[in-house]
Amino acid sequence: MTKPAAPKRHLPTSPFKARATPAPRHFAVGDQVTHDMYGLGRVIGVEDEVAVLVDFGSTKERILSPYAKMAKL
Repeated sequence: MTKPAAPKRHLPTSPFKARATPAPRHFAVGDQVTHDMYGLGRVIGVEDEVAVLVDFGSTKERILSPYAKMAKL
């Protein structure tokens, strides 16, 4: 499994606008979510905005922040 690339730095002297950083996603116990790899699931645990535990029916997975492949429904 490959590691995602680090975001590019914005240089203060650049004539281009800096990319807006996306707001961190917050999940609560009971939220329905969808994941690109695991499909539909329900949040069953939250670990201080570091990770969430999600029940996808056939499996339970611990998904780490920044939750790039997961969205709240």
